[in-house]
Amino acid sequence: MRGIASVPSYVIMQPTTLCNLDCAYCYLPLRKEDRRMAPAVAEAVAQTVNQWATEAPRFSVVWHGGEPTAAGRERLLQLMTPFQGVEHHLQTNATLVDDAWCEFFRAYDIHIGLSVDGPERLTAQRVDRSGRAAYQQIMRGAEALRRHGVPFAALCVVSDPSPALARELYPFFRELGCYALGINIEEREGVNTRSNAHEESEVRGFWAELTAAWRADPAIELRDIEFAIRYAGALRRNEADGVLPRQVDPIPTIAYDGSVVLVSPELAGFSSPQYGDFSSGNVTSTALADIVADATDSPWISEYLRGVEACRDSCAYFGFCGGGHAANRYFEHGRFDTTVTEHCRNSKIRLMEGVLDHAAPH
Repeated sequence: MRGIASVPSYVIMQPTTLCNLDCAYCYLPLRKEDRRMAPAVAEAVAQTVNQWATEAPRFSVVWHGGEPTAAGRERLLQLMTPFQGVEHHLQTNATLVDDAWCEFFRAYDIHIGLSVDGPERLTAQRVDRSGRAAYQQIMRGAEALRRHGVPFAALCVVSDPSPALARELYPFFRELGCYALGINIEEREGVNTRSNAHEESEVRGFWAELTAAWRADPAIELRDIEFAIRYAGALRRNEADGVLPRQVDPIPTIAYDGSVVLVSPELAGFSSPQYGDFSSGNVTSTALADIVADATDSPWISEYLRGVEACRDSCAYFGFCGGGHAANRYFEHGRFDTTVTEHCRNSKIRLMEGVLDHAAPH
């Protein structure tokens, strides 16, 4: 049975719950409220993380959710300062990014992820509080990053996957200037209750066309497709067992108030009558290392691990995905010991099938 690793590969920090946008597919429950992380919370996290960083060749602290730049540079620097020997990553919608922010990113060697969904007509769901399209603001932020030589990856949410969309997306991101692209097909989770069920042929065709576009011009990294190709190659060489980690990454997600959700960042800020608030503890009273060590004390995590084993026993794609994500199980099925989800179908099964249509290893 896959257990929980005692040391994660990264932690996620929520410097503020506030986001200045109001995207239609957003899952965050508190994005209209400005609840900021206190420096004492970051200091408590750093006490454990700094030790983990000495034991790993690379350890990341990811600032994410709501919009980290909404916390301001002064507060963000206060929160970053206690960490030593780590890489800092920041996921931003770029609408607040200007010359001063770019200088800040360069000064503190912050790795940037830019959230943008493609050309202007595909970004209509990314709007500000007044319902106005945010595309031009996002592009101004991207231009500032390029002007200051700040490398950035891009993260794209796709709500309606199709082969035609894939043919439009790749050239856009090729020209945007990002060095890598990750695709998230919209998920039904959190406060976003919209259906994420799609026609199999459309999703598989989306991934197949995206693969074809990338193979014709592999100018940027394609996170999802390159992993699928790597796994397919390992499977062909009978080495697939070594692609995924042996244990589940605990991915500690530390909310603004110090509460810690393990395994599934998307569960932070939510609660249910059956499982409570999904928190495994709070760093203001318990060391993060101890919270991670006691991960399976949380009944929902134990239930999730049983679901992972059910996937291993029933799904031919288990070696590729490792059992799927806890939040998708909960928000689609209401519990954690189920198996296949629409997210699995869209972003794992049909991804692999679409990639193999164009990139089967030779």
